[in-house]
Amino acid sequence: MTTKHIDHAVPLIRAVVIHPDGRSDSPRLAEERLEEAVGLARALDLDVRAEEIVRVRKVAPATLFGSGKVDELAALVRAAEAEAVVVDDQLTPVQQRNLEKAWDCKVIDRTGLILEIFGRRARTKEGRLQVELARLDYERSRLVRTWTHLERQRGGTGSTGGPGETQIELDRRLIADRIVKLKAELEEVRRTRGLHRKARQKVPFPTVALVGYTNAGKSTLFNRLTGSEVFAKDLLFATLDTTQRTIRLPQGRPAIVADTVGFISDLPHELVESFRATLEEVGEADLILHVRDIASPDSDAQAKDVEAVLEQIPAVEGRTRRVLEVWNKIDLLDGEAREATLAQAERLRTQGQAVAVSAWTGEGVETLRETIASLIDDDPETELTLEPSEGEALAWLYENGRVTGRETDDAGRTHVKVRLHPAALGRFERMFG
Repeated sequence: MTTKHIDHAVPLIRAVVIHPDGRSDSPRLAEERLEEAVGLARALDLDVRAEEIVRVRKVAPATLFGSGKVDELAALVRAAEAEAVVVDDQLTPVQQRNLEKAWDCKVIDRTGLILEIFGRRARTKEGRLQVELARLDYERSRLVRTWTHLERQRGGTGSTGGPGETQIELDRRLIADRIVKLKAELEEVRRTRGLHRKARQKVPFPTVALVGYTNAGKSTLFNRLTGSEVFAKDLLFATLDTTQRTIRLPQGRPAIVADTVGFISDLPHELVESFRATLEEVGEADLILHVRDIASPDSDAQAKDVEAVLEQIPAVEGRTRRVLEVWNKIDLLDGEAREATLAQAERLRTQGQAVAVSAWTGEGVETLRETIASLIDDDPETELTLEPSEGEALAWLYENGRVTGRETDDAGRTHVKVRLHPAALGRFERMFG
């Protein structure tokens, strides 16, 4: 058990972060998980006054921790003058309520913490709908006489109803009605996304989806690939809303790149369900770039967490899901570790499995572009001959396909080898004959 006190000058809500060790099957170190929980708390602007790892050998149904440990932690909470305690685990409504009474402060579990962060960061209407649905699904199970207004209500007309019973039932019904409405609105979002995908298929650019553990550098890589300015910061869940841009791959071929929400270990199932409309973009992608923080000692365990979430996203029927790992943040490696990582990445790159980059400095990004092009470039190659006056047709081919060869004969005609999706070739023939 390790205790560490941290001082902050900024007057924020004072908090203690507790990680119950032994509750998860994850191979990640308890210290790494505690550090992540502290990062989540700070992402919510909490002033973390103390952090502690607590070994849980046997779960106490009422409080998670044993009674002696609850008392010991109460002393820590008082010493830190904490107004909130973050428990880095999923608590039952009863456990949360009992711990709040024992510690005389607000208790937030891991799911509640992540939902609160998502609620603050969502910017688009779709993102806000998804977060609200997840939050209501989470809160529905926690209406167990915990609200201050409940004691002012009288329950039912019979003698068995206790204080607040009627209000709880009313709140639950209101939440249930709101959930039905939100699901209907999100279904409309899903339908609209489907129409957008069909529209994109008529102009058949391949799609590339960025996924990865939160803070792996997805948005920084997205900005580097597309020249965009999507918000990117060394912060857990810095971006939530999916952003799409068109990029140019080597030899001119366009592709659509989508930056998605970051994943995290033990991602609340409410969020996976609520963000299904957004995550469908990942399932539809021609190529998935799995961005990894290769400099993190937890990189392998984080990768397994991402793969676990990917397994929950259905792929297009009849299509093999293609994943390319992007080993980011090689600028943070040095010496033998850097050389070994680069050598291993190069071996895997030749098999279309991994590329080492630094999204921050740009190192390896052009190699990544070339690898992306080679993996999504499965359109048939067509040979075309264009007259000297058909410059517009030649420009169209560069705009909508991948020109792999070009020669000009003595008569000024241009002989072009180009990879085009069959639908794009049909459009070319209709437009230019």
